[in-house]
Parts: sequence; structure tokens; C-alpha cells
Amino acid sequence: MSKTRELIISPKGSQAQLSKLLPQLQEEGIKMVHLDPKKIGKKKTKLQTVFASNAANYVVLDKEGPKPKGKKVGRKFEILSNTDIENVLTIAKKGLDFVIVEVKDWKIIPLENIIAKLHKIHTKIFAIAKTPEEVRKMFSILEVGVDGVIFSTSSINKVREVMVYLGTKSFDMKPAKITEIKEVGDGERVCVDTASMLHKGEGMLIGSRSNFLFLVHNESVGSSFTSPRPFRVNAGAVHCYTLSPDGTTNYLSEVETGSEVLILNSKGKARRATVGRSKIERRPMLMIKASVGEEAGGIIAQDAETIRFVKSNGQLVSVTHLKKGDTVMVHSKPAAGRHFGMEVSDEYILEK
Repeated sequence: MSKTRELIISPKGSQAQLSKLLPQLQEEGIKMVHLDPKKIGKKKTKLQTVFASNAANYVVLDKEGPKPKGKKVGRKFEILSNTDIENVLTIAKKGLDFVIVEVKDWKIIPLENIIAKLHKIHTKIFAIAKTPEEVRKMFSILEVGVDGVIFSTSSINKVREVMVYLGTKSFDMKPAKITEIKEVGDGERVCVDTASMLHKGEGMLIGSRSNFLFLVHNESVGSSFTSPRPFRVNAGAVHCYTLSPDGTTNYLSEVETGSEVLILNSKGKARRATVGRSKIERRPMLMIKASVGEEAGGIIAQDAETIRFVKSNGQLVSVTHLKKGDTVMVHSKPAAGRHFGMEVSDEYILEK
């Protein structure tokens, strides 16, 4: 049985930067931070703290001594040899609720040994990671993984990237009403072939506006004249945006072998996939527009039966069978400026 995984962010930056970052962390579902409680200030927060302070929820002790009442206590260990691992086990048995382990060079083998030894004594293991890739590895070691990873970053996009790695990132999906469908002649469309098998209900977020993205389904269904290709998304025209795992946008024309794309289902549950190939070919195109409340957006996609959207009831609908008034699933939010794909919340932008 796998453990409950806790992503613990060690936020960096000035007090002003922290004041902006901490609410964003809560919005993304982060519950714990490796931070001095004093730096949170007097603002109400649900974030729990892990720090060498009796005011923290998880108190990191410098050495053995009296335990603060009502607190979870632990110690930090640097692992350089098997002797250090045995020392962790010996001290943990004396009543530590958690240990923080930092492994300098070798990471996988020492952590495997620590997990194997501490797995049965109910002491939580928090490891330190420097990159999103390290976070993923530490949560998957021995198929059990550590209980938590302390990830140091000042970037909310890096946090989002890690959460996609872990399969815990979700996007708000809404039903949008189709308002216009129009043939627009030939154009270049992009087929994205991933190195992963995609399931029914999954696709990519694609749109002509960065804040209004349609869920374009993969080709796992096939048709009377085509075989299923469950690794492919016939995504849209070269100018369209797609949302990447780190929260940035890319033009479909930029997607290539080795790129990573975001795969979602109709509920907004996201995972990442590596692109094996991108095909750009000239085809007849359709312009499709839709709206959600006051937000409106569009997409230009190939005019073919195999390009499908996902309806609000989970059923698939081909773009060639769409009608005005139909509803399809989109990810929509108020417009924000973007600079090289990164969101700039205080910049004015109007996309049409």
C-alpha cells in the first residue's frame, strides 16, 4: 500500500515575494511549507510549517531533548554512508515522528535502505529535492516512496510542474456553448504523437486564446475509415496555444520530439506526456467559437471526423457534427498577459 505523499515547499524570496507566493501555494493545494512561522506573518493561513522553531507544527530538533507538547518532532540527517542510515534508525526508534534526510551524491540506494528500515516503525520520511524530476523519483522509490519531499523553489510554475508529475494537479473544466462554426479554407494543422497511450476521455488543451482552451480528444476511438491511434491528438492550427506541464503556454508549431505536453480528462485531472513526433500538414480547417459566461474563445482545427471534443456529459462529438448551442468542455479563466508563455497577471491584454 502506497503512502500519502506530501509535497512540502521551501519557499525562497523576500517578505513581499513570500506574501504573494504563499496564497498561490494554498490555491494549488499545498498544505505544508518548510518555513519559519514568523515569516508567514499574521495573515490567516491553513499552511502547516516544518521548521526548527517551537512555533512550527512540525518541529525540527537540533539534538535529543524535551519534546514540545502537542507538536510533531523530528530531526534532520545528512546521509553519507550506511553508518549514517543505522544512526537514523536508532534515533528514530526513540520516538521521532519524522526525519528529514539529505543525500548528497547517491540518492536512490540510500533512500531505498532508509525506506526499508523505517517503513514499519511509523516514522515519516521527508527527503530534500532540488528539481521536479528528483521529486518524482523520491516519491516512487521501492513503489512506496518517501512520505514527503521538501522542494526549494520561488517559482509557482515549478510547483505546478511537480504536481503534474505526481498526478495531483487538476484544472477547472467548464461546459462552453458553441456560438459559431465556420469553414476557413486551408491551413497548417499539427498532429501531436505522444510516447504514451492515451485513454478515452483524455486529450490536450488547445485554443486561440491562452485563457480559453478546448479539450481536444485523442484518436483512440478511430472511425469507419481510420484505425485508432491512441497516442495521437490532432490538436489544431499552428498558431494555437497548448498548456504545458509547468503552466506556461506553447504554440503548437513549437511542439517537437522530446517536448512535454499536458494530458487531461474531462474532470480536469492532468498528467504529462512526452512528444514522440509532431506532424504539420496542410488541411481544410474549421473555425469554432464558444463562450462561458462573459469569457469567449475559439479554435481553428482540421475539418475532419476524427477531431473530437468532449461534451459536458462525457460523450465525444466530432467537429463535423458540432452545432451552435452544443456544449463542450473547456478550461477558461479571466484573461492575463503572457510573456514568452509565462503568465503576467498585471499586464493588460485583449485577444480576439
